[in-house]
Amino acid sequence: MGAEPSGIFLAKPEQPAEGIPLAIKDLFDTAGLTTTYGSIVYADHVPEKTAEAVARLEAAAYANVGKTNLHEFAYGITSANPHYGTVPNPAFPGRMAGGSSGGSAAALAAGLADAALGTDSGGSIRIPAACCGIVGFKPTYGLVSLEGVFPLAPSFDHVGPMARSVAGCTEMMRALADGFEPITVESLEDVEVGVAWLEHADPLVHVRVREAGELFPRRREIDFPLAQGIGPVFMREVADVHRDLFAEFADSYGDNVRTKVERCLAVTEGEFERSLQARETLRERAEAALAGLDLLLTPTLGFVAPPLPVDDLEIREATLRLTIAFNALGWPALAVPCGPAEDGLPASLQITGRAGSDALVLAVGELVEARLWPTSVS
Repeated sequence: MGAEPSGIFLAKPEQPAEGIPLAIKDLFDTAGLTTTYGSIVYADHVPEKTAEAVARLEAAAYANVGKTNLHEFAYGITSANPHYGTVPNPAFPGRMAGGSSGGSAAALAAGLADAALGTDSGGSIRIPAACCGIVGFKPTYGLVSLEGVFPLAPSFDHVGPMARSVAGCTEMMRALADGFEPITVESLEDVEVGVAWLEHADPLVHVRVREAGELFPRRREIDFPLAQGIGPVFMREVADVHRDLFAEFADSYGDNVRTKVERCLAVTEGEFERSLQARETLRERAEAALAGLDLLLTPTLGFVAPPLPVDDLEIREATLRLTIAFNALGWPALAVPCGPAEDGLPASLQITGRAGSDALVLAVGELVEARLWPTSVS
């Protein structure tokens, strides 16, 4: 291929090790290699210790080929970084790569890595996967170590794998999570699924996700709750992470993230308490909605990757609408391309299960992928 697109990597090892080429979101500490967290506050930061997730993959024959660009402090869904440039979408030039793990998705789409690490606090693995036409997996909360990863909203934060196939994510999970063992599902007839949120998708995204759902003989449409009223919990956690740093370095934050952090710092105790109750209500309603079913199928995004430039503050709510519930719940969620939608860009199917059902989600994802892309999955 031609020259490497700018805006994907922020730092590279002088001499990459031998192994499976791994792109690492620059939110993960890497010993001896600059780690910025997407911020100029940390432009010269070189950690002494490598994040646990990175160390596990390196021990399993993955080789760091570079630290990838991201939305500043991982707090955004566009990966338009005012300090380090906007992450391009190599698969669909001129379109948003998604965020905050945009650089990791772009590295995969550009063929610059065969595996990638991302983080996901509201959709930050799955949104870039959907935009760039790759696969991204947010595991059950706490299954993969967050040690050595700069936090965003700690009770929403997840570390997970990104790859060009579901099998690539499954293989990474073997290394990332203690006790994770892949399983085999013989047929999509073996699982009973609920289908939801099609009404929140643009027409062709709706069609592609519905068609993917029709691969499951045992399916039914269900009323699954969207995450409503949980924002202040997320925002209070962001405020707690940034309170001291922002007090000292507010002028070093980009306008987009500075605006959001200021909003977070203004959350009242009453808003926070009501939001905690909203999260508990979401848990109760979600469990009730999925009763008697194995998995949930939804769109990952309601639309295809929008044209650049995009305003994070304008599209944030719509972009997170179908992903953030599973951060609040801590449930595993997989984003898989499911065919061309508006403008010929890919729609993405989101396959979700209850906490602890990671192996089932991935196994079913591999079957779906094999049915949708029988000649391209490797």
